[in-house]
Amino acid sequence: MSDQAAHRAIDAVWRIESAKLIARLATMVRDVGLAEDLAQDALLIALERWPETGIPDNPGAWLMTTAKRRAIDLLRRNKLRDRKYEEYGRASPLFTEDDVETETGEIGDELLRLIFATCHPSLSREARVALTLRLLGGLTTDEIAHAYLVPEPTVAQRIVRAKKTLSAARVKLDVPEGKELEERLSSVLEVVYLMYNEGYSATAGGSWIRPTLCQEALRLGRMLAEVAPREPEVHGLVALMEIQSSRFKTRIGPSGEPILLMDQNRALWDRLLIRRGLAALERARRLGRPLGPYALQAAIAACHAQALTPGDTDWARIAALYEALSRAAPSPVVELNRAVAIAMAFGPGIGLQIVDQLADEPALKDYYLLPSVRGDLLAKLGRMEEARAAFERAASMTQNLREQDLMRRRAAECADRDIRQ
Repeated sequence: MSDQAAHRAIDAVWRIESAKLIARLATMVRDVGLAEDLAQDALLIALERWPETGIPDNPGAWLMTTAKRRAIDLLRRNKLRDRKYEEYGRASPLFTEDDVETETGEIGDELLRLIFATCHPSLSREARVALTLRLLGGLTTDEIAHAYLVPEPTVAQRIVRAKKTLSAARVKLDVPEGKELEERLSSVLEVVYLMYNEGYSATAGGSWIRPTLCQEALRLGRMLAEVAPREPEVHGLVALMEIQSSRFKTRIGPSGEPILLMDQNRALWDRLLIRRGLAALERARRLGRPLGPYALQAAIAACHAQALTPGDTDWARIAALYEALSRAAPSPVVELNRAVAIAMAFGPGIGLQIVDQLADEPALKDYYLLPSVRGDLLAKLGRMEEARAAFERAASMTQNLREQDLMRRRAAECADRDIRQ
């Protein structure tokens, strides 16, 4: 095998196995940063040996064995050092038996423990996302920087600070229980949700979608569903991502231009992903608790997925689901989406009234979709000059180059229609 072929194979293996590897090592050494270092050591050994010896039959097991041996060596050295410290401490009058920390409990699922560690509330949202992508998504610092359009040193600093914060806070690699579990799980789901949304509709740059981010978020969501099967919102988020992912092939045109939902070729939607999403949504419902924000969004996505044509869409049901979502997780963005559904179900005039009421919302001050939605509703009402101005305002507010082009194109269409009227 050539060095180039071996390196490609090793890279593929690493992306598949790295999360499990780091999770197992973190359980052993009780330090996320050290676990990543040990995993990277095993990767370097593979890069040195595999081009000569060939890829092992079970490369994941090979990496795990190599990394665990290095971890065991490290633990032995530390144990010897600690024993000497303890002997010294016992000779000191300051020592009491209460100072010795005893380990209790069984080791749970390593991946779940690692996810909860990387999404610890002591970290900022940006740090949680970066660290999760690095350790669980297997992305390089450069790939994360490219995905979020920030300098690579910024991402590297976030990851380093995050690992130092977890180490300094002595964050335990465990699964919280009771109320703390609910609070921490919410943080985990939020990170996965943010990752997916950034991939589904990129904030800035020259690409409208970033499939790698979506794929990694969906992989983490499926992982969570396996290790936390009794949590309905986990299944709700997986359902949402599965259904939304079914549209990827139809969301952009040949030149990368955005194709809006109502203009997509639904025959090309991935029916397997839709079935997986509907099954996940059903699992959330079967758990017998009221649907949370992620499951409600999945139910809305399901309405679109089950409509064979745009005209078949049950907009009244979607509007009702947005009403439920506004009660479960009230926000101006949810209200804006509810206005769109109401406009589709009961007419653009009613929707426009709701949109105009949101004009002074501070949270929507820089949100380009507010003037975009307003422009769409004005165009449907035949108010082309106002619609053109709204689309031009939307174009000036978004940082995504593809969306800028789309908004300007819609503004030009309104100007053309205004001339012809």
